Amino acid sequence: MGKSARNLRRTRRRYAGAAARRVFPTVLRAAGDRQRRQKESYSAMVELIDEQVGRIPEAPSRQSDGRRETYASDFFPDTPFEKISGAVLRFSVREGDHSTVKTVTKRTNRWRGYSSRRQRAVEYLDLRRIQPVGARAGYGKLLKHNVNEGSHSPFDDSLLSRYSTVMGKQYDAAGISLTDVDSKKKVPVMQVSRARYSGFHQGAGEIAAAELLVADYPRYGLVVIDEIETSLHPRAQRRLMRDLATVARRQDIQFIVSTHSSFILNELPERARAYIINNPSGRRIVTGVSPEFAMTQMDEEAHPECDIYVEDDRSAAMLSEILVAVEPDLSTRVMFTPYGSASVGNTLGIMKFEGRFSKPTLVFLDGDQESSRGCHTLPGKDAPERVVLGLLKKIEWEGIAERIGRDFADTYDALGRATSLADHHEWLREAANWLRLGSDHLWQALCAEYSGRVKDEEEVQAIVQKIKEEIDGGTRQLFSRC
Repeated sequence: MGKSARNLRRTRRRYAGAAARRVFPTVLRAAGDRQRRQKESYSAMVELIDEQVGRIPEAPSRQSDGRRETYASDFFPDTPFEKISGAVLRFSVREGDHSTVKTVTKRTNRWRGYSSRRQRAVEYLDLRRIQPVGARAGYGKLLKHNVNEGSHSPFDDSLLSRYSTVMGKQYDAAGISLTDVDSKKKVPVMQVSRARYSGFHQGAGEIAAAELLVADYPRYGLVVIDEIETSLHPRAQRRLMRDLATVARRQDIQFIVSTHSSFILNELPERARAYIINNPSGRRIVTGVSPEFAMTQMDEEAHPECDIYVEDDRSAAMLSEILVAVEPDLSTRVMFTPYGSASVGNTLGIMKFEGRFSKPTLVFLDGDQESSRGCHTLPGKDAPERVVLGLLKKIEWEGIAERIGRDFADTYDALGRATSLADHHEWLREAANWLRLGSDHLWQALCAEYSGRVKDEEEVQAIVQKIKEEIDGGTRQLFSRC
């Protein structure tokens, strides 16, 4: 490689960023032509690059499909009140089985690292979408007397049906209109029971849902939606998520949404939920959390003295009945929170081990999980269903029929039939269906009998002692601050 080519590569690195990336191929060709024809010096090439970059407007460039590009400075701008410096944004790109971690940084006064970003169509929908039409910038002029409706793009039958389903009422017609004074300011227009009304007279939920459904999402793209539940009632939130899930499958789109709604979280599969835990030592992103765990973390209500994290509601019921049987007063001093998958429990255990929780906290894994740092396990060294039903089966389900108010023979047959299934996750549902009662009711009765009759005393006492020590340790720490 010649000296001029090496110098040219050094120059390119000096001008990293979106603007330089866009102009550099042209600069390279122009500089190469001049080298060949006139043998111009390296300094002349630098001047040419400076000149080209200087002509690039400061407004964000556009993606290949015409969509507006976004940059870190759009989300973390310098303002009259603060200047951003020392910032590091890390992101991971997975391509097949290979993941790559990259960064965009602003050490002093300039963001760097844009050249490492992958090219992908991205659509970002922020909270401006829920603004009433009349409050949006520039829309006031559409209300003047000499303004008329221009073109109207009606929803086709499929889109109209989707919109009616999400909103929970039947629309005769719907669409997006423009006016004869502005070809860019779109206004949703609906018709219900022959009454036609525009976004100027619609609720924020109607507007938000219409614009989310009609958006032209890029195939294979990434769509980011901020506070997706805003202005939508619970039923509409659930239906919107189901609709967007269908869109994602059909167009191979990845959606990333932020939310504070349990209704949204319940519509997501376990692996799609991520929660950002803030604590004094920094932030940690935990994936696979349960809705109950996320909502508890966001709740500001007073909580009992000790937080106990368990895998699911069945684990919570088992541990709760143990406390009721052994230390009834202790059961009122703790709060159980299901966290979801075992991987979340392992992460919480590490945080416990590192002392990141501000109040007494214990993390329990199911008995069939391997021991993990900072975690304890439920008794039995097996899944809770296998432990509880296995021991009760040995005493021929004694006491269960009385607890649930069913005939002993029916109870015996239902539980025997259920435990013959290979998948222990199906045991409760099968038995509860046969006995015609809720599976949660049946499970609580089973756990109560287990705790009172067949529990392993040594294991149970060890668990109760751990909880007592955790609460007592938190109390001592509290008084030491006084």
